[in-house]
Amino acid sequence: MVLTIFNSLAFLLACTLYSAFRYRSRRRSLPLPPGPPKKPLIGNLLDLPTDQQWLTFSKWSKEYDSDIIHLSALGTSFVVLSSAEAVKELFEKRSAVYSTPMMNELMGWGGFVGFLPYGARWRSHRKAFMQAFNPEAVKQFHSQQRTGVHNLLRRILAQPSGDVIEQFRLFAAEIIMDVTYGIKVRTSDDPYVSIAAEAMHGLAVASVAGAFLVDIIPPLKYIPRWVPGAGFKRQAQRWCKATMAAVETPFNETKRMMSAGTASASYSSLHLRTLEDPSSSLSPNAKIAHEEVVKYTAAAMYVGGADTIVSALGTFVVAMLLYPDVQRAAQQEIDGVWGHGNLPDFGEDAEERMPYLAALIKEVLRWRNVTAVAIPHQSETEDEYRGYRIPKGSVVIGNTWAILHDEEVYPDPDAFKPERFLLNGKLNKDVRDPEAFIYGYGRRQVSPRTHGHPTLLSRHE
Repeated sequence: MVLTIFNSLAFLLACTLYSAFRYRSRRRSLPLPPGPPKKPLIGNLLDLPTDQQWLTFSKWSKEYDSDIIHLSALGTSFVVLSSAEAVKELFEKRSAVYSTPMMNELMGWGGFVGFLPYGARWRSHRKAFMQAFNPEAVKQFHSQQRTGVHNLLRRILAQPSGDVIEQFRLFAAEIIMDVTYGIKVRTSDDPYVSIAAEAMHGLAVASVAGAFLVDIIPPLKYIPRWVPGAGFKRQAQRWCKATMAAVETPFNETKRMMSAGTASASYSSLHLRTLEDPSSSLSPNAKIAHEEVVKYTAAAMYVGGADTIVSALGTFVVAMLLYPDVQRAAQQEIDGVWGHGNLPDFGEDAEERMPYLAALIKEVLRWRNVTAVAIPHQSETEDEYRGYRIPKGSVVIGNTWAILHDEEVYPDPDAFKPERFLLNGKLNKDVRDPEAFIYGYGRRQVSPRTHGHPTLLSRHE
């Protein structure tokens, strides 16, 4: 009897192993996705674009009539996804298969929610972030946002021929530093403005897949910094220093102000005060862990938020200059709701009362999206998509630009047309919302909608 059971189990195990072997063998026999012809040894090393990658990726997608493109460079596979369907399937439904590449290890971004591996630590960061951006939580910071908008308008009126991008950068820093840390930023040369800019610059450069040889030959990350050819490690060290300055400097200032009794209400101070509550049931180690969560989620708002706001506002200005009819239509709607000469303000029904302005904001985010190419992910295992093989260790890139310029979803995609999001004078929910892609994909998506969009709605004048 025992022998029979043993034989049955052995047979089942053998069948399972055989099925797994057949499955893996079938996967390995699948073709790679289409892509540019590969040269011997180096593959597509010379084809990898380092500037405006999204345009080249989009061109290849059309040329090979495929939403998934494959390139290789010295043995490393690069897979580009250029459709919403491909991105949702791989980065959302199979999110556990994909992680992030070298920049989080070498550049100090490993503690940010967008780069953490899925697990308990990621969940705690994600929870804190989403709590900070829920509709009720952000209401307590409306006064800071309103003040920032009014200050921006006064500065532009006082210097109409000045550098408007510099004004936008100061505006973004003023609001974000106040809301996140309770720190008052008054001038564009404030150190906190440059700290965030330097940290974000490093991320922007390093996020270009193939920009550094270590992206193509991952073991290079283990060589010492002094070895010839390891300049990327020295550069990454400088960027890491800038990133950690963005994480630590404003957070420590908030703690200093709290100790001095001069801290105003902010995301960081409110969370830190809960840790100081004598009635808290958290253990000392749990308090340390929670403080780390607060510190990194605050830094994500500080560094990422500033760049997003400046980019969106810059696009808005360009669009209004190129499309004056759109500007007039938006202004007429504002005047009709708030009265001529009055600034719009916060309101839960803002989109319902000003649908054209809400559609205009969506078109700003779509037309020249803030992040044209998403942060590259890396496949943890061999994978398959639409009959194509995605090798283990592939650098997988989401082409957000292609998704938001899909002619089937957005006819005449290069034109600025807010009306594409409207139907019978109301927002058309059937049109793909750009927000589903511009702030990341799947569980890594962090949308500042409840915080950033009321500010956008309140500043159009």
